[in-house]
Amino acid sequence: MTSIKTFIDSNRDRILEELFELIRIPSVSAKQENNPDMIRAAEFLKKSLKKAGAGKSEIYQTAGNPVVYAEKIISTKLPTVLVYGHYDVQPAEPLDQWKSPPFEPEIRDGRIWARGADDDKGQLFMHVKAFEYMTSSGTLPCNVKFMIEGEEETGSGSLEKFCRDNKKMLAADMILISDTTMIAPDIPSITSGLRGLSYVQVEVSGPDHDLHSGIYGGAVLNPCNVLCELVASLKDKDGHIAIPGFYDDVLPVSRKERNEMAKRPFDREKYMRSIGVDELGGEKGYTDLERTGIRPTLDINGIWGGFTGEGTKTILPSKARAKISMRLVPDQKAEKIAGLFRDHFLSIAPAGVKVKVEYLHGGEAYVSPLDTPEYQAAALAVEESFGKNPIPVRSGGSIPIVSTFEKILGIKSILMGFGLDTDAIHSPNENYPLFNFFRGIETIQMFYLHYTRLKS
Repeated sequence: MTSIKTFIDSNRDRILEELFELIRIPSVSAKQENNPDMIRAAEFLKKSLKKAGAGKSEIYQTAGNPVVYAEKIISTKLPTVLVYGHYDVQPAEPLDQWKSPPFEPEIRDGRIWARGADDDKGQLFMHVKAFEYMTSSGTLPCNVKFMIEGEEETGSGSLEKFCRDNKKMLAADMILISDTTMIAPDIPSITSGLRGLSYVQVEVSGPDHDLHSGIYGGAVLNPCNVLCELVASLKDKDGHIAIPGFYDDVLPVSRKERNEMAKRPFDREKYMRSIGVDELGGEKGYTDLERTGIRPTLDINGIWGGFTGEGTKTILPSKARAKISMRLVPDQKAEKIAGLFRDHFLSIAPAGVKVKVEYLHGGEAYVSPLDTPEYQAAALAVEESFGKNPIPVRSGGSIPIVSTFEKILGIKSILMGFGLDTDAIHSPNENYPLFNFFRGIETIQMFYLHYTRLKS
């Protein structure tokens, strides 16, 4: 029987070219102009999974982008793993900051450089190839299902209904996801928790048209000025979010657990150098890692209004807008937080402007127990593959649909990701180390073997 390492070595060029073919499809879910590309990506994955050995591989239409579903059922007496991933990617802008075209993957310095190289096409494709190896070698020890969507980067708007409508088809013992990171190749980790998300857009309107800033400036409230003052007031000098009721539902983390989290290696100076800053900041009373893992946040993701072109144009703009994300922790609820934000923002707006707050999307935080067969199987696979026990890590990121899976399908998810913080996901020059990509394929195969043994 061919080993997984031999399979990878013998098929390395083919595997990479197939991944590159998927990456070349600009499946940007945030842009309607890319809707045809969403269909192309779904069709590619449908064919890839069928070729990899799925007994069934279909595309299901939704109100948004299509979902790819595939399965290989060996026996109803065996456990079933449902693999989740997404084929949509973030917009590539700003394009002028890329060192190579974002949808023309290149290999440089041992890394794949392209939009989607890590998030999530690269990590998703590891599962396709691990599945292909197990089916072709006759070593698949359990049933496997795939559910791959095209709206994760815009909030998975259609997936909840898809799960409700197809609950029987999606029945499984657990969900396996690779859309997260590990600390480092020599410090493996498994994501044991995710923060939730509440995402809003605000608009401040003043005069019904742009005004001459010389003639009207000083007498008419400037929406851009007002917006900046309002958002600046949302945090106090200690980094504490100043929205009444914001922290009411935050589930406290014990000192014991905080001490365990503190065992995670963290080089503050190296961290700052990696992102090009000279200092860090955040909520007083918490460490840098705690601020990005167990505490809620509020950040402006974009702010605009008035004239932003080259040169000068002296106007007092009619409108100003901002997009704001709030990362949440257990037991905060996304819609409740959005409501608290809306009520507070409207209450502090001065007379002379109109304010509108729109809730765009969100989801709840998620925590995975460490004493289940699912987590133990992942830990054993990572240890076997990387040679070290993985550290459980609470991630600061969000995959809102994960909490929805538990609510609708009634099963837990294991977040066994292989990305690195240096992969620049959501940014120009996204990349993914070849080592992590191929080692991920090996680890996923090992997971299935350990999980089936632990469940038997």
